[in-house]
Amino acid sequence: MSSAVLARLSLQGGLTLRRETMAKSEVVTAEVWQQARLDLLKAEKEVTRALDALAARRRRLPMVQFSNDYTFDTPVGRKTLIDLFEGRDQLVAYQFMDVGPERFCPGCTKFTNSVCDLEGLAEAGVSWLTVSNMPLAQIEDYKRQMGWAMPFVSSHGTSFSEDCGATSGFMLSVFLRDGSDVYRTYSTTARGVDRIVFPHNILDLCPYGRQEDWEDSPAGWPQQPTYG
Repeated sequence: MSSAVLARLSLQGGLTLRRETMAKSEVVTAEVWQQARLDLLKAEKEVTRALDALAARRRRLPMVQFSNDYTFDTPVGRKTLIDLFEGRDQLVAYQFMDVGPERFCPGCTKFTNSVCDLEGLAEAGVSWLTVSNMPLAQIEDYKRQMGWAMPFVSSHGTSFSEDCGATSGFMLSVFLRDGSDVYRTYSTTARGVDRIVFPHNILDLCPYGRQEDWEDSPAGWPQQPTYG
């Protein structure tokens, strides 16, 4: 029997044992479940309205002028920040952490794996950019390894990351252009970035959640360190 088959059987056995030993939610009648679901729906609607109100405030944030003096290394040559708007008025830039040669941030990798439907953003006048202080050669090698196709450029040798406030960390920034002028309109990091990761949103709907040890879950729920 091949090692691949043995590994698959071992995984299946582990999953079966896990299913048999994991704690599970209380089983109730359909009527009791429906009432509990309606109670939760009221709370969900309150959160939705609160998120709508936050988005309205976000659209009314003032903006600050931002330098266009940076030069980024791209697969087709050096480009300015204005160039990276690709003719559109809005640009969203995710700053992927630079953690050294041949090393890559697992959180940034997970986030970048979830980036999709850039065509839909473009139709709304928004360009997407992934940027890192990693040298371009390192970025290109990792893009090939991961199968990524989104724009991913290098800010190596510039102060772009520091000027955005990301320094050596990760951050999502939003920019607006008006002719040759660029303005920064919004930025977020930590849980502000976490909440837009597609798998996280789906896992938050599932009984066991993300199965990470920071979550408030019932006793006996499977949990492990976020980066364990």
